[in-house]
Amino acid sequence: MNDAINLAYCFAQTDALLFDLDGTLVDSAPDLGTAANKMRTDRGLAPLPLMRYRPFVGSGARGMMAVAFELTPESDGFEKLKNEFFTNYEAVLKQKTELFQGVETLIDTIIRAGLKWGVVTNKSTRFTTPLTQSMSVFASASAIVSGDTTAYPKPHPAPLLRAAEQMAVAPHRCIYVGDDERDIVAGKAAGMKTVAAAYGYLGQDVDHRQWAADASINTPLDLLALLNFQGMT
Repeated sequence: MNDAINLAYCFAQTDALLFDLDGTLVDSAPDLGTAANKMRTDRGLAPLPLMRYRPFVGSGARGMMAVAFELTPESDGFEKLKNEFFTNYEAVLKQKTELFQGVETLIDTIIRAGLKWGVVTNKSTRFTTPLTQSMSVFASASAIVSGDTTAYPKPHPAPLLRAAEQMAVAPHRCIYVGDDERDIVAGKAAGMKTVAAAYGYLGQDVDHRQWAADASINTPLDLLALLNFQGMT
């Protein structure tokens, strides 16, 4: 059995799909960049173009602080600035964040195919809940697991295993889709098939092919071809 046939067979043995949130289902870069830029303008600094922030969204506050102030978690005052960033973000997180093109069709097709789906993100519940509740597509999710739902966030497999448990689906019958290497590491550790979302926030000069995911997609709807659902859209 060649690799292509083997992969198609494995993906056919799927009962549920799990997705990372930021950079995979939703484009939250504009609101995250706005929160970081407010910190700059509050200090008399010029705002940065939002495109400067986009590649680093996957790193959360750490990435935003690196772009806005060239700070690392080891820098003096990092924790205080991180908390200020979180406060700013909480105030704007629903303003410009939107689903990536094709996500609604993707989810609708998954549901019509009789599969379950859910979200596993490293975003704190503080942000995940209001954001997902503001978008109707997430009402059909069978599991939404945040970064603080379990004792360990990704790349630990615990959040993915919790989601599989909530959906009552065996982990090996799940596919996990994400735009960060941590997603692929966590998915593999949980015994799931993995898909790299190459359209997401990969970081600067990152080659997602080095993550050794089972497959990769360039748009959300590319996932349908992997699942052999092309005729259902």
